[in-house]
Amino acid sequence: MALAGCGSKTAEKRYPMEGDVVALDPSSKTATIKAGKIGDWMEAMTMEYPVKPDTEFAKLKMGAHIKATVVVEDVKYYVTGIEVAAAPAGK
Repeated sequence: MALAGCGSKTAEKRYPMEGDVVALDPSSKTATIKAGKIGDWMEAMTMEYPVKPDTEFAKLKMGAHIKATVVVEDVKYYVTGIEVAAAPAGK
């Protein structure tokens, strides 16, 4: 019984995300994104996200409006599947 739960892995979850790129850090491959609510994982906020793989990071530009996927596994998360999108009406 002492080993019950050892090695258990939280299932990966994927959430659609939409937001604006407000900062980029090429050395750490992270982007600060002002995003709307992300499923049941995160309320709307501006925060830094790791971006994977490098080819996805290369798509980003300051001020770009993006649609992407946030991959969450336990406490680790990253952004992938990036599409640079037209800004929503009124922006």
